[in-house]
Amino acid sequence: MTKDHNYYIYSREEIVQYYAQLNQLQPAERAILQQLQGKLSGMKMLDIGVGGGRTTAHFAPRVGSYLGIDYAPEMIASCQARFANSEQDLKFLLCDARQMDCFVENSFDFILFSFNGIDYMSHAERLQVLEQVSRVGKSGGYFCFSSHNLQGIEQGLQGKNQWSWNPITTYANWVMWGVFRLFNLSVQFATIADSPYLILRDESHNFRLKTYYIRPQAQLEQLEPHFEDIQIYGWNQEERIQDESDLLGNGAFWLYYLCRIP
Repeated sequence: MTKDHNYYIYSREEIVQYYAQLNQLQPAERAILQQLQGKLSGMKMLDIGVGGGRTTAHFAPRVGSYLGIDYAPEMIASCQARFANSEQDLKFLLCDARQMDCFVENSFDFILFSFNGIDYMSHAERLQVLEQVSRVGKSGGYFCFSSHNLQGIEQGLQGKNQWSWNPITTYANWVMWGVFRLFNLSVQFATIADSPYLILRDESHNFRLKTYYIRPQAQLEQLEPHFEDIQIYGWNQEERIQDESDLLGNGAFWLYYLCRIP
């Protein structure tokens, strides 16, 4: 695959070191891990965009077999070094989620693409990843991923949300608001309100990444041709979002989606 702008950011030494020191699951990930706990021991897991191995330590001991992939050689090398002394048979492979031809159909029972990794590619490539996951996933298996919520940033950018009783907080909020506007001059607030998805420059790694934001309803439409029984969690909540009204008004910065593979 062609190397893009985001690839070169993820390959930088300081970025690799940042991901290598992360080790905690997010609340939604803990809930999903608990939900699948009784099934994981018999599952063959593919951990896409494994980065520095944040999820490896939590999921690998619980699954039947584990393979982590990433498209950045530096990330794979970091994982191999981090788990060099592991007693488990952990495998890490250089592979791009947009083109997983190295795997045959129906290869994996559980596929994870955490930390919004799917958001760092184009719209067409995103759809390509969903097709690839559907192809290599086993019937009845699971696909879990997280993605930036366009509703969340739309709510966060509203002027009333920049104000605080603490003047320092207010100042910091307005500075961040101004920097965001500077890096996204072509995006008007009306555009955000009218769009099912947008690619924005946000504060991730000092506004260096181009990030895909999508509304949950639009994400469900992308998923429905390939997956079923879709559950949604706010990244910082262990409870599933049950009601459509709660979903439409949800302002979580990103959401987790847990899907079944038909």
